[in-house]
Amino acid sequence: MKRICLLFILIVSFIRVNAQANGRVSGKIIDADTKQPIEYVSISIFKIGVASPFNGSVSHTKGNFVISNIPNGEYSIRIDFMGYKSATIDHIALSNSVRAISLNTISFVPAQTQLQNVTIVGKAPMVENKIDKLVYNAANDLTSQGGAALDVLKKVPQVTVDIDGNVELQGNANIRFLINGKPSSIFGASLTDALQSIPASQIKSIEVVTSPGAKYDANGTGGIINIILKDSKVQGINGAVNLSAGTRLNTASVNLGVRKGNIGVNAFFSGNDQFNTTTITTNDRYTTDNTLNNTTHLYQKGSGNFARSGYQSGLSFNWNISKKDELTASVGFNHFGNHTNGITNQDQMVNESPSENSISDLLSLRNSNSRFNANAIDYSLAYKKTFKKEGQELDVLYNSSQSKNNSYSFQQQDYQTGNFPSSGTMNTNPGKDRETDIAIDYVQPISKNFSLETGVKGVFENINNNVVTDTLAAGGFVPNADQTYGFNYKRNVYAYYLSAQFSLFGFFDAKAGLRDEYTNTRSDFPNAHIPGYNILAPSAILSHKIDPTQSIKVSYSYRIERPDYNDLNPFYNISDPHNISTGNPNLRPEIGHNYELGYNKSYNSGANFYAGVFYRYNTNDIQSYTTQFDTLNVGGTKYTNVFLNQRYNVGTETTEGLSLFGSVPVGNKLNLRANTMFADRITTNPGNPKVSGFTYRLNLNTTYQFDQNLVAEVFGNYNSSQRTIQGTRPAFFSYNLAIRKLFFNKNASIGFTTADPFTKYVDQRSLTSGTNFTQSSLRQVPFRTFGLSLSYKFGKLEFKKEKENDDNNGGLQAPPEN
Repeated sequence: MKRICLLFILIVSFIRVNAQANGRVSGKIIDADTKQPIEYVSISIFKIGVASPFNGSVSHTKGNFVISNIPNGEYSIRIDFMGYKSATIDHIALSNSVRAISLNTISFVPAQTQLQNVTIVGKAPMVENKIDKLVYNAANDLTSQGGAALDVLKKVPQVTVDIDGNVELQGNANIRFLINGKPSSIFGASLTDALQSIPASQIKSIEVVTSPGAKYDANGTGGIINIILKDSKVQGINGAVNLSAGTRLNTASVNLGVRKGNIGVNAFFSGNDQFNTTTITTNDRYTTDNTLNNTTHLYQKGSGNFARSGYQSGLSFNWNISKKDELTASVGFNHFGNHTNGITNQDQMVNESPSENSISDLLSLRNSNSRFNANAIDYSLAYKKTFKKEGQELDVLYNSSQSKNNSYSFQQQDYQTGNFPSSGTMNTNPGKDRETDIAIDYVQPISKNFSLETGVKGVFENINNNVVTDTLAAGGFVPNADQTYGFNYKRNVYAYYLSAQFSLFGFFDAKAGLRDEYTNTRSDFPNAHIPGYNILAPSAILSHKIDPTQSIKVSYSYRIERPDYNDLNPFYNISDPHNISTGNPNLRPEIGHNYELGYNKSYNSGANFYAGVFYRYNTNDIQSYTTQFDTLNVGGTKYTNVFLNQRYNVGTETTEGLSLFGSVPVGNKLNLRANTMFADRITTNPGNPKVSGFTYRLNLNTTYQFDQNLVAEVFGNYNSSQRTIQGTRPAFFSYNLAIRKLFFNKNASIGFTTADPFTKYVDQRSLTSGTNFTQSSLRQVPFRTFGLSLSYKFGKLEFKKEKENDDNNGGLQAPPEN
């Protein structure tokens, strides 16, 4: 914290020295006919007698604009936007006595000419840094084409994705994932499978919120990642088709948008299929038993085949009932699943200590098979009401998500020495997860520079599952009553928040709030009891715009991590009897304190730079922990030489880090981008030594535009290894090449992508150690892929002028004039 405060003081000192010109001009742009605000209008300010503008801005969602840091002098302002007549405002004078001028509401007159067959070409910056979030625009991401959401996330600043699809935000894996701003039960069932089932072609943008405000749920100590899917709100019929075929993954997506007047409908279908791949795994384990001090050496080597598939579909309906009333309804269906099977050779040798004499040498062959699938339905209904007063707004949301999940596992061990009979288990674990959210939010402007926002929310979650186990006996698999049980878990969260947005000392734009959440939890699993608890979660963001090209912000948020479905589920996965995993119904919530200081700078050339330092402090930190058992009794069946992996509240975790992002155009054709992150994570576990694990992530991207229709991209990503509380996490390096050609007047494209083309396997080496045991592991994961992608978009924008709504006609617009 001392280092963060020192850096903040230096930046503020720099600002006060350099920000000498602080005059400002503000206003609001509205349509002269409809009286509705217009966004993205270009406002340019000129010095008197100078032909070129020296500063400018664009209007925001409510039509507002502000141009800051204007020296004393006399100016004129020009307002431009396609489809409207240009407007000029002269004789704007700023002086020591007049530092701020408000132009109030400016009526912008539409042009009378009819636009026909207009083609609009625009490209948003790949990364946008806003006051409360960072936005990664995925539409122009070439190397992710034909991939999935996980491939896009690798490009997002401050996000880390390992080879197995585990995602971290600023070094923290406890992330709240949303789709279009709403929760979905698919993320609780299997986060990696859910992210792998969303095609990259379906993603419009990804929003990263590292310090969420009071309006957001307090859940997720790492922050929030919101995946925005593509839709269309323009008049007419618009759509797109995306197809890709590769050596490892096939994807397809179809989007269709229809809008006539004030009613619009969007529909989509997307899916992918990951081909069967074979991973080679080697485990080398040494353990010492707790009684006789004999040493056991277990060597396992085998191969596993893995396949994954999934699809999504959805339908949304939007109705602008009147100028101030909007209703949106949506329904979506999600399916994904995976299948693993393999054969492992095992050699278990027991030696007497200290003589090293051999006691036994047991050879065995293990066959395993597992399946997982999930089906989820999400549906929501949202109502938005605006009022005559600018900024006054009411939002009501009902959102419900329910999923049905099923896990199956089978394993059988046949012994080649020792004259032991074959052993094995077969499990099925069907379950249901339902979450319903009801929220009401209200914004009340008090003055031009001060507004209040408040709201209430209820979250109702119900998880239940059943475990049925059969055990191999002399006559085959028979029911095992000791490993057959049910598990029900209910959690209700009631929340209220109040936040304010205001200007502080005329220097900072501030947003501060407090959220109160009460959680009530019930579980019928034996010896599992979590009492109800209440938290107060404060949050605050201070930002200052030094000039139109640079800004700083500092933020704090209090976060909580509630255990999810997989963390809690007490189902024992015994697909490998020497490596068993299970959930922990007694997990307590993790508490996090998040601090962040960021600086953003953009240049006229199109270059952009962001630097941020962050500090995280978590208590009751939830982490996976491995315990070694000489003998483990699971429902009456004894397993020997077992590693049991389970999630625990291990103590505290402190993370300090630095995140850097830069984008630099070189001429008109070449663009260079880089993401880097450096972090040190310190974990304190009572009764164990403090563990410090430094890690870094390097991400480089190069794009070259050969001509208007041909572009190529190279992307490389490296995640360093990191020390954990019980060993090391493996490093991961990958690289991608892509090229895309546009044709049919840029309505269609064909692309080629490849990942790690010169390497068949990516080696993943890790080490795990603890009291009386040590294990080294090597996984050889096939990652090389080649693929082709095709896309086609159809439809056009309609700019026909429509008659103004009549408040007495039920809110329906009249048909367009001919």
